[in-house]
Amino acid sequence: MTRNAMSQAVRYGALMMAAGVSMSAGVAQAQDDKGTIKLAYVEWASEVASTNVIRAVLEEQGYDVEMNSLGAAVMWQAVGTGDADAMVAAWLPTTHGDYLKQVQDDVEDLGPNLEGTKLGLVVPAYTDIDSIDQLNDHADEFDGKIVGIDPGAGLMAQTEDAIDAYGIDNLQLQSSSGAAMTSALANAVKNKEDIVVTGWTPHWMFARWDLKYLDDPKKAYGDSEHISTVVHKGLEDKMPQAYAILDNFHWTPDQMGEVMLMNQEEGSDPYENAKKWVDEHPDVVAEWTDGTAE
Repeated sequence: MTRNAMSQAVRYGALMMAAGVSMSAGVAQAQDDKGTIKLAYVEWASEVASTNVIRAVLEEQGYDVEMNSLGAAVMWQAVGTGDADAMVAAWLPTTHGDYLKQVQDDVEDLGPNLEGTKLGLVVPAYTDIDSIDQLNDHADEFDGKIVGIDPGAGLMAQTEDAIDAYGIDNLQLQSSSGAAMTSALANAVKNKEDIVVTGWTPHWMFARWDLKYLDDPKKAYGDSEHISTVVHKGLEDKMPQAYAILDNFHWTPDQMGEVMLMNQEEGSDPYENAKKWVDEHPDVVAEWTDGTAE
């Protein structure tokens, strides 16, 4: 072989080796690319916390994650149609029960990810009344209003039912948002004024202020609920590892409360807080991810 031929052979071999490396890298990249999973949620403090935490866990496992904040009805529709793959924000059996009925043939309920929830009317602990059936006679003390959250929330529909059940005609339910409700509560507590708001547990406001639920003798808000994980049917075949992680996801109100309190710090980022919590709780996260590798 001439020197020129040898030189060409060396160059050809080098090119083939480079191409081989490139092909191997491409295969590895393809193996690492597990696709994008879309999570829907409602803009409640509890759901912001849980959705960001499960996002951080799924990203650690190699998924790209898109989060979409939606109204409750639209969130359920999105999971039903497959526009969203999953949610960890389903309040059942009562609050979102009607939404589930509308899409039940197209979704799969993976069961509770958090138990021990509660909904009702909440007042500061210093408020004199203790029961919903006392509200009508003390309407003036509450400026004739119940401060609610976003109008599409199941909690608002339940509050309308409670108003009817107790014959409350001296107070009007006022729509706002979760943030506006807690802002009004903060101002009232600061000035030691009476206020009644729509509330739920878990929520960081119970850690921040001394509050109490008004007794509900007519059970207008039902019994304790749970928060479920619900996925679009077919996710198990499409993304079996992501499905398994979502199926394993389960934590306590205290654990969720840690994240919610972190999110209330001025200037904090819920996503960064979630990643920090995940990093600091490897044993908990391992219970969700162990044995789920594809």
